[in-house]
Formats: sequence, structure tokens, C-alpha cells
Amino acid sequence: MSDKNNNEDPQPPSGIIEKAKKYFRNPFFIKTQSVSEVTDFLRDAVDQNVIDKEAESIASKAIKLGDITVKEIMIPKVDMVTIQIDENTTDVITKIIESGHSRYPVLGSERDEVVGILLAKDILPKLFKGITDFQLTDMLRDPNVVPESKKADSLLEEFKQDRRHLAVVIDEYGAVCGLITIEDILEELVGEIEDEHDVEEQEILEISENKFYVDAKVELEEFISFFELGLDHLSIDAETLGGYFISEHGVLPKAGAKLNVQNLSIKVTDTDNRRIKSFEVIKK
Repeated sequence: MSDKNNNEDPQPPSGIIEKAKKYFRNPFFIKTQSVSEVTDFLRDAVDQNVIDKEAESIASKAIKLGDITVKEIMIPKVDMVTIQIDENTTDVITKIIESGHSRYPVLGSERDEVVGILLAKDILPKLFKGITDFQLTDMLRDPNVVPESKKADSLLEEFKQDRRHLAVVIDEYGAVCGLITIEDILEELVGEIEDEHDVEEQEILEISENKFYVDAKVELEEFISFFELGLDHLSIDAETLGGYFISEHGVLPKAGAKLNVQNLSIKVTDTDNRRIKSFEVIKK
């Protein structure tokens, strides 16, 4: 008797296969189907073990990227590191060393005039030759300037096509209001990306009896497990504690905003124009 059936790999249920065929027969399925339909399809795929939860999360975020504007995820102007076109070269080098960035918007003498982008690596050959007196204008790359209303998915596609990594953001009046990098957009898909300049910190730290410092980037599943909460993280449309707090409030809250979750009092202690940074958590 043949044992062919015993050796075959297990196949996904026929229902999910039919749904997959329906969507992927159409090469523009994300554009021509409703977001809710595609989201339901992805959830079905997770339930049937066709894809894992992480893949479903990234795919869902990729779909929602079309609803996110540059303004929502940009680095605000107050946090930008910029260089003036007439700035002393010694000060420029010091600024590059202290900030550790690889690209810098260069501003002109006129207000909100963006004359170019300086790459730190373009200065290295001159420094290697002992040249410290040079003209910034000779090394500038063309600037990429985008409106704050631009959609994140559209800008990501432009970054890929133009092989650029940074864009300066302007508001409706043409004033510089921030900058955005390809990393900022990718973090919307896969979460915070740490580099060699990021300092690793403990995400949940007990600072006194029943009082804790909690980083907003802590995974929601880890937070629930640590405080032994009776919540199912899979039923919550958020990956981090910061995301959960925002979804509960409906808007980006200010410092001091509170949320009670079972036996915990969660208070925002630090935030900026883009995200929550940290919480104070008190066990009642």
C-alpha cells in the first residue's frame, strides 16, 4: 500500500488557498480591494498558520502606511541638526563629530532656504589630506524637499527610486518644519531601529516600591507578562505600550496624561511631537 499521503507536507486549508488565489490573481489587489478585506485576509492567514503574527503585523502596517503623512512621523525642526552655508568649517566638523549623523541639511542666508545636503563622508577625504579650509558649496548634494502632507508610502517609494535617505519637510507656507529619513518610515513597519549611537536602556525599571519607569517602546506582550495583567495582547491593535496608550486615548497625549489598567496607573512622563517616550507606572 502506498504511503504517499503520509510523506506529503501538510497543506494550508483550502479556504485560505482560495482567498490567496483571489487576491494574488489581481496584481493590484491592495489598491483595488478594501483595507478591511485585506486585513481580514491576513488575519485568516495567521489563524490558519499560513503566516506568523509578525509577518501579519508588518503587512498590515504596510497597508496603513498609505494613511500616514510625513508630518506624523517626521523629526520636528527643533530637533534637527542643521548647518549654515556660511558656518565656520571647524564648527561644522565639531557638529558632525558630536551628533554622529551621516547627512545634514544645509540652510542658506535666507529664512527657510535649503541649499543642499552635506554628507559627512564627503568631508573625510579633505580631512585625511589635512585640508580644513574648504567650501561647503563644492560638496553639497541636491536637497529633497517634500510637503508635510505627503504620504509616507509615496515618499518611501521615492527614496527607493532616487536612492536618497533624507528629505527636508516644509509646511503649507513653505517654511521648514522638520526632516524625515528612510529609517523613520521603516520604523513604522518594523518598530524602532537601533544603531551604534543608540544607548540600550532597561525598558522596565523599578525606581521605588510599586513605582516603575517604563520605556514607551516596550513590547506590549512583555509589559503584560511583567505586570501579570489579564489582557490578551493578540486582541489589541498595538505592538508597544506607547501604541496601546495612544489607541486608548485616540490622540497623541501630552505629559501627565493617565490611563488605569486593572491594578496599574500609567502616566505619561515624557513625549515629543511624534511619540510617547516614557511612562511612570504605579501598582495600586
